[in-house]
Amino acid sequence: MNASEHTTRFQLTRIHLQRALDELAERDGHIAAALERVGYPDERRRGSPSYGHFLRIITGQQLSVKAAATIFGRLESAMGGELSPDALLELDDGRLREIGLSRQKIDYARGLSRAVLAGELDPAGLGALDDEEVIERITALKGFGRWSAEMFLLFALGRPDVWPADDLGIQAGLQRLKNMRARPDRKKTEAIGKRWRPYRGAAAIFVWHYHANAPM
Repeated sequence: MNASEHTTRFQLTRIHLQRALDELAERDGHIAAALERVGYPDERRRGSPSYGHFLRIITGQQLSVKAAATIFGRLESAMGGELSPDALLELDDGRLREIGLSRQKIDYARGLSRAVLAGELDPAGLGALDDEEVIERITALKGFGRWSAEMFLLFALGRPDVWPADDLGIQAGLQRLKNMRARPDRKKTEAIGKRWRPYRGAAAIFVWHYHANAPM
């Protein structure tokens, strides 16, 4: 997506997902068969772009969805329901460790909070940038790699052609979807995704959905 094509509007809506997956099913028999098995995924919007999105991303790094949700719930409760940089910085390291954050994640969360307070990162303003500009801004923060930026693009901004090829859930889902003997690496995952342009965001949501819901 180039600068003239991007929009601040969340695009991975339920209607977009269905239309995009119908188009992909006409191109790819594996997607067509998978849709018959598990149906369409739900919309996965997480509200307007905010500081809380980034805090959730930090919490979820290298954890299962269930474990990440549990820890994030504890963190939100400890912050009094106010997901703000000031509220995070008021918690000491001991309390954050009790909640379940590692020392490394505490460091990342504090760095994020200071960057937002200093105006170095404006979560709401990222929607005015194209995909690669968003990735560049986010990966400038300590602890945020391309995967983290792609999660923000998908779930906060709803960008339609984002494909997180490094994501283990995507790779494991592709293995099942495509009946592959081994889980594909990043290079193979990227190659598969290229065939699904410009609907790779919908494809990613569907691969996660299929991996979680298809009978074994």
